[in-house]
Amino acid sequence: MQPEEPEQPIPSPNLRRRRLGSELRRLRENAGLTGEQVIERVKWASASKLSRLENGRSRPGVGDVMDLLDLYGVTGTERDDLVGIARDAGNTRAFLSSYAVMTSLQRAYAELEAGCTGIQEYGAVIIPGLLQTSAYAKVRILSARPLVEVVDERTAGRRTILQKATNHRTANQKRNADDPDTEVAARQSRQSMLLRENGAPKYTAVLEEAAVSLRCGPPDVMVAQLKHLLAMAQLPNVTLRVLPPNATVASWYLSETAFSIYHFADPEDLSAVAIETLAADMIVNDVPVLERYGQVFDWLCEAARSPQESIDWLSDAVARHVAAGATELDSVPDGAAPSSTPAPLSPPAAGGAGPGRPAGPPIQRGPHERATRRTGQAIPD
Repeated sequence: MQPEEPEQPIPSPNLRRRRLGSELRRLRENAGLTGEQVIERVKWASASKLSRLENGRSRPGVGDVMDLLDLYGVTGTERDDLVGIARDAGNTRAFLSSYAVMTSLQRAYAELEAGCTGIQEYGAVIIPGLLQTSAYAKVRILSARPLVEVVDERTAGRRTILQKATNHRTANQKRNADDPDTEVAARQSRQSMLLRENGAPKYTAVLEEAAVSLRCGPPDVMVAQLKHLLAMAQLPNVTLRVLPPNATVASWYLSETAFSIYHFADPEDLSAVAIETLAADMIVNDVPVLERYGQVFDWLCEAARSPQESIDWLSDAVARHVAAGATELDSVPDGAAPSSTPAPLSPPAAGGAGPGRPAGPPIQRGPHERATRRTGQAIPD
């Protein structure tokens, strides 16, 4: 009997849009054409259409891309490859069909994770979404609700943004405060890629002890969450490390925010880092920034407990919490993963690659300077 073929990763439309835009900009510049000259020659009505395509902000039409390739004189294999990328970039419906449920709040992360062969995450005070039980995720969502204050733009003419990523929703995408279950289900749908039998990405997370303390949720929820972490740590593609509060990271380096690094199968697709802030999360794929975050993650891994020591610490933490009066649950409430094995989700495709390494150490800047130097696209969490 022939061995089963590995599942093929589903390309990330978000990533493909960025890749296509970069290639189209390069081709236009090589052709010596300005944006205005291109718009005039292909007779597009909108002057901003080319800018949106080159910046990866809009879903490309294959016909539009072919018009540009005709203008730039692109033929042969290069043309075929770019048309294929354009199809991937516009195939959002096929991508979303891989998930049981998805919301606009989770979609950007799901698109980024699709096609990954490697994910590296640092959880400073919150357990990363790919490791959360449904009960823990619901606590996180509900606990942040009081920070949201959306003023009706039709009457007040403004919108106050106090919670992560609310500024990226349109009026039709406002979160329903009475129904967090759909968002919880979407977050868990993303987790299914870690359970793929073939082609699951290599996932490594460094968690601060503060992220798994009883301060983060009701005792029974946190015990179930710790047991879920133990179960996930048994997967061959998952590595968890717990960072002690007294650990010294490199030369007393302090990571200012949580972050996630994504690596992809196609060597032409740049890795990306998602950086969490209160107001919005940023996706950055500038090589120097990626190299710095790669170095920081290495430092965090070196300072954290080993994978086996982390498993032992998590086991002891469960015992301590139960001894202190927390209820030991056989399963997590609201349909989350059971304590002994990860939840049997229906996985989407996935796939990824290795991290880059820096030429020098990261630079810590103040918040105002950091904001002026960030480049990338804001995404919801």
